[in-house]
Amino acid sequence: MIIDGKAIAAKVRAEVAQAVRDIEARARVKPGLALIRVGNDPASEIYVRGKVKACQETGMAGFEHILPEQTTEAELLALVRKLNVDPHVHGVLVQLPLPRQIDPGAVLDLLAPQKDVDGFGPHNAGALVTGRKGLRPCTPLGILRLLDEAQTRLEGAQALVVGRSNIVGKPVAMLLLERHATVTIAHSRTAALAEQVARADVLVAAIGKAEIIRGDWIKPGATVVDVGMNRNAAGKLTGDVEFARASERARAITPVPGGVGPMTIAYLLSNTIQAARAQLGL
Repeated sequence: MIIDGKAIAAKVRAEVAQAVRDIEARARVKPGLALIRVGNDPASEIYVRGKVKACQETGMAGFEHILPEQTTEAELLALVRKLNVDPHVHGVLVQLPLPRQIDPGAVLDLLAPQKDVDGFGPHNAGALVTGRKGLRPCTPLGILRLLDEAQTRLEGAQALVVGRSNIVGKPVAMLLLERHATVTIAHSRTAALAEQVARADVLVAAIGKAEIIRGDWIKPGATVVDVGMNRNAAGKLTGDVEFARASERARAITPVPGGVGPMTIAYLLSNTIQAARAQLGL
């Protein structure tokens, strides 16, 4: 099975659009997401534009704040303080990376936890680790939805997460633990990575190295989610997993592109709905 992230993300966006209508009908308020971009990083420009478009398509209010490259940390923090108390804004996303004069940690520390729809702030990160309610990071939520749509058994399964970032690796491991998988975290310095992969019923590859996981390492019948987005020597977009050979052995696998990528924006919108409902008491 090729797990179609585009189709599943479209399903999530349809759920969000229905939720927007429900919230407007009940609270007479349109859920709102504020998107902050500092500087002219080309990738950030594309990402934010895509997020604004997604807001429009679901009927959600999108508030775009584009600040110049020379913006100071104090100026950005002042904007975050303003959005923290704006009743029309239910979610705030600060697009990373930020210019070098701004400490991203200071921004995340200040952002109101109930509006931290990326789930990266210390409050929500701590809530995830301790099993408390909070907003979870978008890409890991999308990964869990892909696994569910592929009818992957998680309870009791051997799950391997290759990658230990705060954005994907660590939080997806926590979410898999919540679903009663037995979770191992591997990384770039793991000895005998092939042996770890060969034992995994569920593999989440999020290390950021083109085809570092060979297809013949995959356990037959495993479910593989490839988060990697890399360029190989020929300039072709490729994942962290050698797709052609892996797809012969796996029960289900995500393609690159068209797998995990579309899910991130979909769950950013879904998190904004969750945040709006909590703030509006719905």
